[in-house]
Amino acid sequence: MPADDEAAYRFRAALPLLPPGARLLVAVSGGQDSLCLLKLLFDAAPIQKWSLHVGHLDHRWRPDSERTAQQVGRLCWSWGIPFHLAIAKEVPHSEAAARAWRYSWLEQVALGLGLERVLTAHTLSDRAETLLFNLLRGSGGTGLASLDWQRPLGRLQLIRPLLDISRAQTAAFCEKHDLPVCIDASNFDLTYRRNRIRLELLPYLREHFNPQIEAALVQTAEVLRAESDCLEALAAPLYASLIDNQQLNRRQLALLPLALQRRVARHWLATVLQRAPNFDQTRAVLACLSAVNHTRTAPLAQGLLIEVRGEWLALVPS
Repeated sequence: MPADDEAAYRFRAALPLLPPGARLLVAVSGGQDSLCLLKLLFDAAPIQKWSLHVGHLDHRWRPDSERTAQQVGRLCWSWGIPFHLAIAKEVPHSEAAARAWRYSWLEQVALGLGLERVLTAHTLSDRAETLLFNLLRGSGGTGLASLDWQRPLGRLQLIRPLLDISRAQTAAFCEKHDLPVCIDASNFDLTYRRNRIRLELLPYLREHFNPQIEAALVQTAEVLRAESDCLEALAAPLYASLIDNQQLNRRQLALLPLALQRRVARHWLATVLQRAPNFDQTRAVLACLSAVNHTRTAPLAQGLLIEVRGEWLALVPS
């Protein structure tokens, strides 16, 4: 089956996430992946009775960003799709800041229009790259299994319908349908680690280890996602039973398998610190399970440390 037909075929896997009559906001950057997504949605919309809107954000990172926005707008006009544009008042200082602004704006637009879901064009290739990126950062199972098909976005759902489609397949699809793909030169800048993974590491792994490396990595992500969800379901009621007045019962926690100990400890730290803990912070909790009474750890974050109080652990000021 040709790669362009493969993209259309694999898109069917996402249909259960997009019920008939759904009102959708599609994030379109103008690159091959987002244009592939928009064309697939546009072709299926008359049958599925979807209502489509497009959101485009101009981060002002490139001199030609205004031209890209205009090109996406013209395509939407020619297809009769409402087009919504946001232009950054100031150039985002980091990818993380840009991502936060992007999702916040998409959520606001969708809510304002009464839309139900926000769609992004993350692909199978993005999922493989994210697994490698997080692996090299030392992430656990949850981080390695990130980029799932859907996740909450405030009061909405964020859907990624292309997670079964590779970047090579979106390129072939765009070429067949003569879509006006915009080339982002920053995607080839090797100062960005994600670009190094895409342009250097994955081709090396593909040539020397596994020609189907992306599919293999995504298979691993699928396994890790299922196992992570299972551990989360087991850990949630345990956490509730081991907490009293924000203190954690270390005697009962010590009876659990190590994987569940880590999950419960992470829940506790995240609740008190109001952010996801790192591995060293979680390890500090587990080290206290066998510590003598009144033991104190080194400061963890926000001026807090762990203190052993009999069978309980407490987070107290350092």
